[in-house]
Amino acid sequence: MSANIIEKFFDSKHAYNAELGEDLAKCLAQGIEQDGRAVLMVSGGSSPAPAYRYLSGLELAWDKIDVAMVDERWVEQSHDKSNEAFIKSTLLQDKAAAANFVTMKNPADSAQLGQAECQNAYAALKQNFDVTILGMGPDGHTASLFPHAEGLDNALTTTDLVAAIDAIKSDVTGDITERMTLTRAAILQSKVIKLLISGEEKLAVYKEAKAGGEVADMPLRAILQQTKVPVEVYWTA
Repeated sequence: MSANIIEKFFDSKHAYNAELGEDLAKCLAQGIEQDGRAVLMVSGGSSPAPAYRYLSGLELAWDKIDVAMVDERWVEQSHDKSNEAFIKSTLLQDKAAAANFVTMKNPADSAQLGQAECQNAYAALKQNFDVTILGMGPDGHTASLFPHAEGLDNALTTTDLVAAIDAIKSDVTGDITERMTLTRAAILQSKVIKLLISGEEKLAVYKEAKAGGEVADMPLRAILQQTKVPVEVYWTA
């Protein structure tokens, strides 16, 4: 069986970004109305950047919104590959600067050693999360759930919210293979999952993952094959 997958394919990047930004704003406003706070789980990458910039200027109750990372390379914020730095430069600007930001990276020497502290920080967030934004790599990874990575089995089966991952080095991972990531269990603590992809190459990868097969080969399948949480797929060329 597959999840409740809702595919939203757009003819232009403008339409893609506009609807994504509006949908995110609605989800956050509803979360605040229902629960008093909203939680937005954010991914790095170029796909959500315009929507993040759009969101940052909206008149939302940002002081009641927690923004937290979906995954992070185990590098300092000053590193050019830091997802935290990306989120701070795109989303946590303008009005959104008032949001409470929860990062994954902490002073521990490794992601494995930093897992407990990160788990405690994430456990303090409201559950269920209002929105989790996921991307997808050409290898079928999502968050930092990389194919056959060290720690992948644990990340797919643990009840913890975060897990340490050491990916197999590839063109996709680059040199930094040590990561912290939301677990499958955490992603499925979301009210809705928004999967953002673009381009014909990634559309083909998505369709391959959707068709089924071994999760370890394409960990995105762990999200597409579940039936608990709706997955909204945004795609544009």
